[in-house]
Amino acid sequence: MNKKIKVTKDGPYLVTGSVPLEKEYADGDQSAAIEWVKSDPYPLQENCALCRCGATANPPYCDGAHRKISFDGTETAKNIPYLEQAETTRGPGMDLTDAESFCAIALFCHQAGDTWTHAENSGDPGQKKMAIREACACPSGRLVAWEKNSGKPIEPAFEPSISVVESRAQKVSGPLWVKGGIPVESASGMQYEVRNRVTLCRCGKSSNKPFCDGTHTRTGFNDGDPSLRP
Repeated sequence: MNKKIKVTKDGPYLVTGSVPLEKEYADGDQSAAIEWVKSDPYPLQENCALCRCGATANPPYCDGAHRKISFDGTETAKNIPYLEQAETTRGPGMDLTDAESFCAIALFCHQAGDTWTHAENSGDPGQKKMAIREACACPSGRLVAWEKNSGKPIEPAFEPSISVVESRAQKVSGPLWVKGGIPVESASGMQYEVRNRVTLCRCGKSSNKPFCDGTHTRTGFNDGDPSLRP
């Protein structure tokens, strides 16, 4: 069965095709995330429904809470290709594209400076390496590093899977990190651009539904993970 994520009207994400699901932590501090740490995977299911309203008592799965809270899941994202939204920072050793509307505020772009400055100074091997590392750690794919000579994107190698993001750095629960080019289809049947990595909102409050826009950090969304307690 082909792997797929279907956004339902004012309801959950329906995931089909036996997509592996695991929890993944962004470790670091309030100023910058440093590394991704994986936890044990959830039991593999052929099909499942993942919460997108933020109110489930059984995260990350839907328990019908969207009906109780009259969740408005209206999709507001513009289905515009990434490169048509992105701005480019050109450096001597690599280029960097940035589509801010996809930002999930994961904070991997602020290690030892910031990714944009590292890209601008990418004639230095150390700064080039850091720019690529930070861009590849960006779960939403807001940032993408590009090879200077070939013009090809530098992407992490992902098997199709979904990670439930928890940020120990910020003490908040984050989005669903969709990896490996899994198609995402809107409630109306429209398919969004297929990308190697995107993040889907699960706090229910993004202004760019179904994609995460970082609102979970401003609202302090916590799905109950005990490691996020102060």
